[in-house]
Amino acid sequence: MRTEWRKYMITLTKLNGTQFVLNSDLIEVIQENPDTTIRLTNGITYIVEESMQDVVKMTLQFRRKVFKDIIDSVK
Repeated sequence: MRTEWRKYMITLTKLNGTQFVLNSDLIEVIQENPDTTIRLTNGITYIVEESMQDVVKMTLQFRRKVFKDIIDSVK
């Protein structure tokens, strides 16, 4: 049950190797310069190991799962 919360967010890796989970609804901007930098709507910035493309893919997969769960719950 400890990882139950992971299904509600995306898991990323800081440059020092520490993994963390991020609420992708807060992402405002993702840039590569060359490290991937994520700026959130609350002004917090994260620099992560994952590529910009990977962060976008994870976010899309997360959103697909959320909407699929919603649709499945009303069937």
